[in-house]
Amino acid sequence: MRLEEHLADCDDDIRKLILKIGEVCKTIAGGFASRQKYSDTKNIYGEQQMALDKWADEVLINELRASGLVKYLASEEQPDILEFEGDGELGITLDPLDGSSLIDVNLAVGTIVGIHRGNVMEPGNEMIGAMYVLYGPLTTLTYTVRKGVHDFVLSPEGQYVLLKENIQIPEGKIFAPGALRKKYLPGHLKWMEELESEGYKIRFSGSFVADVHQIMHKGGVFTYPGFQGKEEGKLRLLFEANPMGFLVKEAGGATSTGYEDILSIKPEKVSQRVPIYIGGKDEINLIEKINRGE
Repeated sequence: MRLEEHLADCDDDIRKLILKIGEVCKTIAGGFASRQKYSDTKNIYGEQQMALDKWADEVLINELRASGLVKYLASEEQPDILEFEGDGELGITLDPLDGSSLIDVNLAVGTIVGIHRGNVMEPGNEMIGAMYVLYGPLTTLTYTVRKGVHDFVLSPEGQYVLLKENIQIPEGKIFAPGALRKKYLPGHLKWMEELESEGYKIRFSGSFVADVHQIMHKGGVFTYPGFQGKEEGKLRLLFEANPMGFLVKEAGGATSTGYEDILSIKPEKVSQRVPIYIGGKDEINLIEKINRGE
């Protein structure tokens, strides 16, 4: 089944949006070879931008502006929320190229999208959909509109074709921990040691979207916790934590700061960061139990 057929029962604007983003991501997938270098600019977090980061951001913004479907757009590469003219009602959050520091070593990276009906500065549990496109050995598109999580693969003919429907996170013993171990906070370190004692194996690539994709299919948990000197964490609430958390929850998993459900947090600013634990419910329940002192 092709993507456009799978989306037949969606609201018309959501269907058109997902198809449009899928088409733009085909263009992005073809742009890696010629845009490997860093640019001379930084994003709002002070991070050096790759030429491909800037280009992917521009392509997505221009196409979504022209689509007439989108009212508000927040991008990790932009300092402010963009507002477009027209009758579109959707609010979009974009991480145009998650994991872009891995491009020059040919590891998987991806585009992450959150979909809102209007204002994007709302808790993640109010989203109406989310999706990501993963650029790896295969180009895959994964989406949810609150009716299950579904994987599609880009075929040699240039069509997104159903790969796996109604994904549910299995039990598994993979964990992907970010940050330096010597800077872990006590509760997090205890949690890590418990998982290690149960035989969990580390699988961490440095690409959030790729690591969570693996967790969704093989089980386990990804974490980039708060740590000494950066208790607020590293990953961005709007652009990374909420969309991927929404997908994982729809696949039967959970996401947390270690204390509360990330999807319940009302954003205070576009650049807000959060500690994140995302994956199987058992692993999420364990860190919350430890942090409660139980």
